[in-house]
Amino acid sequence: MELTTRQREILRLVGLHAPITGDQIAELLGTSRATIRSDLSLLVMLNLLRAKPKVGYFPGEGGETAPREQRWGQTNVQQVQGIPVVITGGLSVHEAVVTLILENVETLSVIDDHKRFLGIVTAKDLLKLTLGNPQAGTMPVGMAMSRLPAAVALTPEDRVETAVGVMLTHGLDGVPVLSPEREVIGWVSKTTVLRRIMEHEG
Repeated sequence: MELTTRQREILRLVGLHAPITGDQIAELLGTSRATIRSDLSLLVMLNLLRAKPKVGYFPGEGGETAPREQRWGQTNVQQVQGIPVVITGGLSVHEAVVTLILENVETLSVIDDHKRFLGIVTAKDLLKLTLGNPQAGTMPVGMAMSRLPAAVALTPEDRVETAVGVMLTHGLDGVPVLSPEREVIGWVSKTTVLRRIMEHEG
């Protein structure tokens, strides 16, 4: 995933003016803070920027010009993925909620009877369906899930940078990893990526 022109300009501005706040960066770019929020998040997650609360942004440990290969090596999704929590689309909403609680996760991957990926369902999806609907608990979870292509999936060979970009672009906390047969074989989340960053920098 190549950095955009705006992201490179953000790195340049931080290098010149650090510490600098997000509002100040937005003002120099002639845009709003909301517009660059995802850019800043991505740059921090890639360790190109460091952020200190109530202070601002600083250049990251890698520096603006350090090659990404040097910072990340050949890290791909398979090296950072976790174990997915999988349910079938015929499971009830009540059973899905219980699974979320027992597994201590925010998102479930939904598969069909042939173990092929159908979509994802989040705690927020289930909450929306159940509010004001006393019958929702018995409904199949497939009614609440986000189906492909709305749900975005990765392959084991995708780069970690690609995974971060997908999560930020689509506002997801995690993304399923699929085999060529569309079976769910892994799960990449912001937590697994951040853990990899800490290991890499350590």
